[in-house]
Amino acid sequence: MLTVERVAHLRRVALFSATPDRVLAGVAGVLDEVSFAKGEVLMHEGDIEDWLFVVVRGRVQVTRVDRVVEMGDGSVVGELAALDPRPRTATVTALDPVTAFRLTKPAFDEAVRTRPEIALGVITELVRRIRETHRPPANG
Repeated sequence: MLTVERVAHLRRVALFSATPDRVLAGVAGVLDEVSFAKGEVLMHEGDIEDWLFVVVRGRVQVTRVDRVVEMGDGSVVGELAALDPRPRTATVTALDPVTAFRLTKPAFDEAVRTRPEIALGVITELVRRIRETHRPPANG
């Protein structure tokens, strides 16, 4: 995939939405493009890894003890491990053939350290997820 195409995909991701294109071009240059077949596991709960995935195309299922969530194009999974490499808290499985970008911790750290827009995007996304996790159940 060309750098301009990678930048266009990153532009749709909440973590990177406030980041200038020239900075995204630098991030795009350090991404690994990876593919997963339907049913293939992107990450296993309990594994200790230090990268995140940006889902470019396809859908994934994030499975934790307390919930199952489906995510699609533009979603980010595994960002906690890129911030703090501890055992994964979920298993992520491809529901369709998936194309994703893998961003390693060293590249992620460099981006966050040098570009406050990326750090702000990370904080905003994590706060959103915390709010979703702690939302009271709907009355039914």
